Amino acid sequence: QEQLVESGVGSVQAGGSLRLSCAASVDTHSSYCMGWFRKAPGKDREGVAVFDGDGSTSYAASVKGRFTISKDNAKRILYLQMNSLKPEDTGMYYCAAANHGIAGLCHLQYDFTYWGQGTQVTVSS
Repeated sequence: QEQLVESGVGSVQAGGSLRLSCAASVDTHSSYCMGWFRKAPGKDREGVAVFDGDGSTSYAASVKGRFTISKDNAKRILYLQMNSLKPEDTGMYYCAAANHGIAGLCHLQYDFTYWGQGTQVTVSS
């Protein structure tokens, strides 16, 4: 059973930066699709950034140019670097993983198989 554990400091002022980390269990292959999602109060969960099986990335329009998804395959860690944070970035952030690395299949609306518990990010104005 895949396990994903998110971590990262949760509070920052607008304009600041945060980096989230997601440690994956040994069952995750380095080519598997992985991504970050978030859920703000009163809103639906949305895809923030995703790695497809071929290593290509997708970003939500609201974060493009500010957020960067990356991963350390050797350590099985997925990262989300968040810069120029805005109050509307506030929410619970979740790491997700698929059980495959099929190119062209994973995107921001893809139904990932495994999910972390989430970590709260709060951006104050």
